[in-house]
Amino acid sequence: MRTRYRPHIGIVGLIYLVIGLFVAFDRDYIDADLIRRVGSALLAVFLWFLILLGVDLHIRA
Repeated sequence: MRTRYRPHIGIVGLIYLVIGLFVAFDRDYIDADLIRRVGSALLAVFLWFLILLGVDLHIRA
């Protein structure tokens, strides 16, 4: 039986990403507007069929 290699992130990698997100947010590389735009884009990608039905997926404050 062959096992497939599954890439995964360890606890050190997760801590690294969380610290990186905090630093980027603190230095104004990431702000609330960017998070809203990325969120809207992800919703549009995953729920594209709702857009075709006329649903507005823009996230507003």
